[in-house]
Amino acid sequence: MSGNIRDIQEEILRLKKEKDICILAHSYQAKEIVEIADITGDSYKLSVEASKVQNKNILMCGVHFMAETAKMLSPDKNVYLANMNAGCPMAEQMEPDMIAALKAMEPDRKVVCYINTTAALKTVCDVCVTSSSAVKIVKNMDADKILFIPDCNLGSFVQEACPDKDIKLLQGGCPVHASVTKADLEAAKAAHPNAKVLVHPECIPAVTKQADYAGSTSGIMNYASESDAKKFIIGTEISIAEHLQYKFPDKEFYILSKKILCPNMKMTTLMDVYKSCKGIGCGGGNEIIMSDEEISAARVCIDEMIRLGG
Repeated sequence: MSGNIRDIQEEILRLKKEKDICILAHSYQAKEIVEIADITGDSYKLSVEASKVQNKNILMCGVHFMAETAKMLSPDKNVYLANMNAGCPMAEQMEPDMIAALKAMEPDRKVVCYINTTAALKTVCDVCVTSSSAVKIVKNMDADKILFIPDCNLGSFVQEACPDKDIKLLQGGCPVHASVTKADLEAAKAAHPNAKVLVHPECIPAVTKQADYAGSTSGIMNYASESDAKKFIIGTEISIAEHLQYKFPDKEFYILSKKILCPNMKMTTLMDVYKSCKGIGCGGGNEIIMSDEEISAARVCIDEMIRLGG
């Protein structure tokens, strides 16, 4: 096999069939990875689709918590992560003991965790959410008092949409999205005055409140697809602007800030995917190992997410 991208992709497609592998890729992955994936989407879509996969093996092209989620939803499958070093700073921000202690202080306050959390943290939470499902799920919950973790920016976005709920926030979130300032947004708007501004709710409120649309990765892509507008400023991981450029060549897409670059999402390469596929079934690949106890404890809030967000 040569080092040509197309040849490597063809070999991955062959290995997928031979070894019964389903490749899940988050939308932030590179174009050459998205092209060979069976399912591409944001965290919510990948969570739901992972529970329906029929293949014996699942290969996640994303970060660690996503592979954990896939394993929880398909415990009978072999789940692998294409690059084991791909983590998520937000997912690792809070310790289960701290959240358990806060729950003990206010037992009537339900804990809502963003899917960008470790499996260990999910075990002490009542319901999980993604950026695309957070508002719907919080509205559908019986509880009026909620502790939303770890992203205070997404939590603030939910607060605004659910004024009848008592939502408590902690300081935490995505350092990449949170790095974008109001000045960054104003500079982008000055450079592209007629462009629609589409941002992720992990951005700070000063940014989301000035946007034409604030929503999940899939929401941003759907908005760009359905809008009659021809120019857009994209306020999420810069790979989304690139994917949209390919998908809608008659429209213009600009990044809100060059700071919105996730090093963990960029860590996975096409060669990682190839080597993972080659290793699966031969004692290789980075397999996610979780005990039945861990899975059942962490899955409670995931199942609740699918029930309330479906």
